[in-house]
Amino acid sequence: MRAVVTRVTSASVTVGAEVTGAIDRGLLVLVAVGHEDTTEDAAALARKIAGLRIFADAEGAMNLDLAEVRGEILAVSQFTLFGDVRKGRRPSFVAAAPSELGRELLDRFVADLRGLGVHVETGRFGADMQVASVNSVPITILIDTKRVF
Repeated sequence: MRAVVTRVTSASVTVGAEVTGAIDRGLLVLVAVGHEDTTEDAAALARKIAGLRIFADAEGAMNLDLAEVRGEILAVSQFTLFGDVRKGRRPSFVAAAPSELGRELLDRFVADLRGLGVHVETGRFGADMQVASVNSVPITILIDTKRVF
């Protein structure tokens, strides 16, 4: 699984005219599932993201995790994180999981986060979503369960 994790002061996702998820301080997590991913990848990714120490403490050092700042997560499916542009100019998405597996593991990832005590809002899998965020830069991190675990 791959995730782009961005520290935000707020974020929301809208489908049509409906806001399907919105958070205040926390993390916007764009998540993609690969065809080789498993429930173990979902659980490992959830643990890694929930425990990231990327929030500033009283001295301004990144020492606090999501729970310590009472942050939330907005998780949005983003299969294009598996886009391969090594050949030509049109991305290939053959490494992305089929929809059924993608939905299953994204749901598992969200359930695992909630099991860790994290408040999670979501987009709508497979929908044309509009994502808005106020990023708390310079924190954006790429996580790939096949490369870091």
